[in-house]
Amino acid sequence: MRMQGGDFMVKPMPVGVDDFAEARKRYYFVDKTKFIQEFWPNHAKVTLLTRPRRFGKTITQSMLYYFFSCEHAEEHRRLFDGLRVADYPDIMENQGQYPVVFLTLKDWKYNSWEELQAGISLRLQDFFQDKRFFLDSEKISEDDKRQIRIFLAGESKPMQNEMALSFLLRLYSTFYGRKVILLIDEYDAPVQQAFEHGYYDHAVAFMRNFLSVALKSNPLLEFAVLTGVLRIAKESIFSALNNLEVSSLLNGTYADAMGFTEEDVQKIAADYQKEDKLLEIKKWYDGYHFGATDIYNPWSVVNYFAHRCEPDFYWINTSGNGIIKELMMHADTRTLERVREVLSGHPIDAILEEGLIYPDIYSTPDSLFTMLLTTGYLTAVQMKQTMLGRLASLCIPNLEVMSVYRVEILRRFQRRLQITDMEKLMQALLCGKEGAVQDGLSYYLEVLASTFDTGGRESFYHGFVLGMTAMLVPDYEVRSNRESGRGRYDIAVFPKEKGRSGVLLEFKVAGEGEKLETKAGEALEQIEARDYISEFRERSIHTVYSYGIAFCGKELFVKMRKTS
Repeated sequence: MRMQGGDFMVKPMPVGVDDFAEARKRYYFVDKTKFIQEFWPNHAKVTLLTRPRRFGKTITQSMLYYFFSCEHAEEHRRLFDGLRVADYPDIMENQGQYPVVFLTLKDWKYNSWEELQAGISLRLQDFFQDKRFFLDSEKISEDDKRQIRIFLAGESKPMQNEMALSFLLRLYSTFYGRKVILLIDEYDAPVQQAFEHGYYDHAVAFMRNFLSVALKSNPLLEFAVLTGVLRIAKESIFSALNNLEVSSLLNGTYADAMGFTEEDVQKIAADYQKEDKLLEIKKWYDGYHFGATDIYNPWSVVNYFAHRCEPDFYWINTSGNGIIKELMMHADTRTLERVREVLSGHPIDAILEEGLIYPDIYSTPDSLFTMLLTTGYLTAVQMKQTMLGRLASLCIPNLEVMSVYRVEILRRFQRRLQITDMEKLMQALLCGKEGAVQDGLSYYLEVLASTFDTGGRESFYHGFVLGMTAMLVPDYEVRSNRESGRGRYDIAVFPKEKGRSGVLLEFKVAGEGEKLETKAGEALEQIEARDYISEFRERSIHTVYSYGIAFCGKELFVKMRKTS
């Protein structure tokens, strides 16, 4: 390190760098070669590593390539000097000893089945451009050379594309005279894209054949490592494989191979002379649990240090957060309440269904929450085996992830409205400004109710207001349909900071001919008669604004009473 302008300077952080050699030579490097040391002695024939996006899957595969590949072996060996794996001579004996096929599917994302097939042909054309040396080898048969030329011309058909992986293994084994290591990055990217664009069955059938022909009982295969976000059900893609070991964030195998451990983050902070930032980093980017190992989001930590230790939503902003949007699209009142629970810091329980297929993701809330767990939007703080399956206690891992829930929940109700307007409404609610609450809710109801079927149902109005209160989290705890006093209130908002006021909301639906003002008064009287404020007293919250709100279609009336 050296001094410049009063700051300690170290190598820059590898933002967006997923090539192991580049990261090792030019950037600050967090040593993850312990994974090779643990993997090699007892590895399965086929290993699937599932982790959330941007948790280091690609650079892990790149590391394996540079370690095992016999191409440029001596040059690559120097990349591992001084790293953990270099301390194990028995492991280093295998460095540079195998032909390696490394293929990433992360960009195999197309909007139709026809586009996917055309795209795969182009991807394989690019891949074979670097393998033209096979055409000059006497070891490769003329039939295989003709097939190579078809791929090089970008003229391969779907059946040839399905057999491409098996064909590559045969070429490599023939040329090098050894069994082949196969590395496939983001194996599930094409399937996820296919599900979102309506050609899921075609994509699954293709991927099943593409992978199984290469992986099942192939005598040319030394071993294979696949990475992805989801463990797609064995019946869907891996039905033909009986030699598959899955390392997920639930079972804890190779738990610290991807992501940063506490030790990793402490070392980075020490090297950057930013140890005073450790508590902030933990609050924003820690909170994941892979098995029993505590893990930080590596993408966010890298970006945090790259941006002079300014906390921001680095991981969240790298994606459209489609899974959360889908959650909101499919959310009923009960699901919304469970989301509100985790937003308020209360864990929710779900039976995990790790071996999912995409069409079943939204069939049950447990399936959906399992996907939120595996994609990194929830984390498991506790798990136990039950007669019904693995029961997990789930929560939001950190401040960064909490932000996306707030935004997407609000968008469900917000549509074309401004978040700043909703903030004003929530502030009016917290300050007892009855008129502003009346006007704000009326405006939102007028704009949004055409999107939802009000149908005179109190549950709609309940969910309508409950969704908006997500704006108040995490400074306030929002509770819904809870017992207090001699009954169950609709929504209560409890401040986490002493001295702030609380809010209690009770809803009524008026029929045609009934006066909204009268029904709003009845709601207020119910709050008092059933002593719903008792929970506020127990929490030593002295000022409470109680609202009785009556709805009828797209009309409403608000009455407020202050208790001090």
